[in-house]
This record gives sequence, C-alpha cells and structure tokens, in this order.
Amino acid sequence: MMSESKSTSQQTRIKKSPTIKEQATYRFADELGGLEVLDAQYHHQNFSRHSHEGYTVGVIEKGAQKFYRTGGNHVAPQGSIILVNADDVHSGHSAAEGGWSYKAMYPLPAQFEQIRKELNAPCSSAPYFSDPVVYDLELANQLRLVFDTLEKSSNRLLRETLLYSVLTKLMCKHGKGRTTLSEPPKSQRQLALVKEFLDDFPSADITLLELAQLASISPFHLVRSFQKAFGLPPHAYQIQSRLRLAKKLIRQGHKISDAAQEAGFHDQSHLHRHFKKAIGITPGQFAKHLQLKSK
Repeated sequence: MMSESKSTSQQTRIKKSPTIKEQATYRFADELGGLEVLDAQYHHQNFSRHSHEGYTVGVIEKGAQKFYRTGGNHVAPQGSIILVNADDVHSGHSAAEGGWSYKAMYPLPAQFEQIRKELNAPCSSAPYFSDPVVYDLELANQLRLVFDTLEKSSNRLLRETLLYSVLTKLMCKHGKGRTTLSEPPKSQRQLALVKEFLDDFPSADITLLELAQLASISPFHLVRSFQKAFGLPPHAYQIQSRLRLAKKLIRQGHKISDAAQEAGFHDQSHLHRHFKKAIGITPGQFAKHLQLKSK
C-alpha cells in the first residue's frame, strides 16, 4: 500500500490532467476460457462493493483510482497495476479530479491452475495477490501488449501465447499461496453452507431466518459473521450472485428482461441499477458489446 505522503503528492500531480470522458468497452475471448477484457475511462463512476468470479488484473493508463480491497483503501496511480483476487470484495472511484482510465482483464482461477499443470510453474496453483497495487513497469508493458493484441489481432496462437505468458509471470512473480487449514473450524463450515446456497440458488426468495437455520446459528450472528468472513452481508452477497447469473444469461443470448427475472431481480430496472454500480456499464451496453463481438 502507498504511504499517505506518496499518495498525496501523486494525486496533486495527477489532478492537473484534463477531465476524462466516461466510456467503457467490454471484449470477450471465448477461446481463452471466455476471458473478459475491459477498456474504460471513468470520471463520475463510483463502483459499489462487489466481487468477480475471476481475478482483476488492470493497468492504470491515466489519472488515478482509489479502491477498497482486503479491509483497507488503496490508491493506484498512472502506470501501476491493480490486483484483486477472485471473489475478493472491492470498490472503486476516481482519486483524481479528471477521473481515470484503465484496461483490465478477469482471468479465472482455473486458468492459473491450468498454467501450473502444463508448465509445472514453481508457484501456487491458485495464487493469492497480497499487494492491491503493484509497481512493475516490465509487467505493465507486457499487459499492455496483451490488451492491444486481444483488441487488434485474431491470431489465436499469438493471443494464447501472450496471455498465458503474462499470467505465468504475474503468478510466479507476485502471487503467493493462501494459507488454509486442513480442517476449517465449525463456524467457518456453517458460514460456507450459507455462501454455497447463495451461490447455487441466487434467485431463491429466502429469508435471513431460513439462512440462519441452515447454518444452525442466530440471524444476528449470521449477519455479523458472514460479513466478516466474505466482506458483504448475506443480502448484498445474494445480489452479487444474482448479477453473476444475469451476466451469464445475457452472454448466452437471453433478453435482459428475462435475465433479470430468472436471476431473481424485481424487474429490469432493478438489474440495471445494480449492474451499472458493480460492472460499470448497463446491461444494455454489455449486451451491445456482445453483439459487436459476434459480427
């Protein structure tokens, strides 16, 4: 994490940048495990606390971003790399008056596991990135090359080679093993039951009392313990699970209204509001990017 004095001096320097026009473009690489890539410029966007199934690996191109991750707030200035672990709750907004622009991709844990198996990489199969902000010019430039190639080249061999090369370097240079207990305590197993239910049945209309009964604990204890363990209270975590399902359905070609209903949202506007706050674009814009990809 950056020191306060360093953060202040960097933000002061960046504030002189002109205001950035808001726009975001998603790209999809089905041959790369359905990899999602984002090219975004934001000024007023204020991401709510949310999570992704995959890791967030991004390079700040202009301005600076302030974001919450791992129990604290961090600032990523121009040229730095943002790292968020899969399922880690995080947020984000501008740390500079003019906004910020960045490029990011969201590789899945299974892709790192595949790299370890195929290359016998001497590092963790499911890496944990302890540093939210990394200063690594060589890696940042390599990531930029990957982003540029995924945007402009259809050469599958080139795309695959560059992607897995940069993921291998990222995993081995900055990834660490996450310490896990061979047998988690009973309290963690109880909370895991609730999390698994919300993951497996995101659209279920379930009460807090029913979730508490599933875990054999009191509703009050569930809310407090669940948020401490997973970064969000149960109802907010359920919204994230519903967003993942809605996003998946839209990618499969479902109408937005149908995706909203099937995922458990009250209506399309309810999905629209949460989608924009967590993903950075509207469901309609996301669907449009999918249509552009197919042409």
